[in-house]
Amino acid sequence: MTSQTTTIGVINISDRASKGIYEDIPGKACLELLEEWLVTPFEVAYAVVPDEQDQIEATLKEFADQKGCSLVVTTGGTGPALRDITPEATEAVCEKMLPGFGEQMRTASLKYVPTAILSRQTAGTRGSCLIVNLPGKPKAIRENLEAVFPAIPYCIDLIGGAYLETDESVMKVFRPKR
Repeated sequence: MTSQTTTIGVINISDRASKGIYEDIPGKACLELLEEWLVTPFEVAYAVVPDEQDQIEATLKEFADQKGCSLVVTTGGTGPALRDITPEATEAVCEKMLPGFGEQMRTASLKYVPTAILSRQTAGTRGSCLIVNLPGKPKAIRENLEAVFPAIPYCIDLIGGAYLETDESVMKVFRPKR
């Protein structure tokens, strides 16, 4: 397969980071992982938005529909706190939900912290875009994304998105033999 440049979205959902009170460390951590793992050239659509469902939904739609992202990863807003509404926004814009992503991420996180059962990460598709919700802490972002990334490129293949290739020495992905 020839690699063409694709667009990947990274959205950090945080009231404080969106106001400049905190540095956007989670979004940057997520981007570093993608740069480490992917050999497919990609451009980045990037945003930091507050925990406001309408703004999260609008950004997800923009990244999937206008910017043509094949993958959008969100960081933050997946816990049980009152302002944590990332999964609700994701479900509102997705055509199909993929609960296995959240199940796998929670299973992986339980190896590290018992509070992983409080996490509400999820994933779903909008057109040819896969949207994956990740937690907001850089360590947890790595643990969760490592757990599900082996399935991400094939999922994007199935929905008609860009063909993503990884550096197999750092991230092995699975595609069925044809």
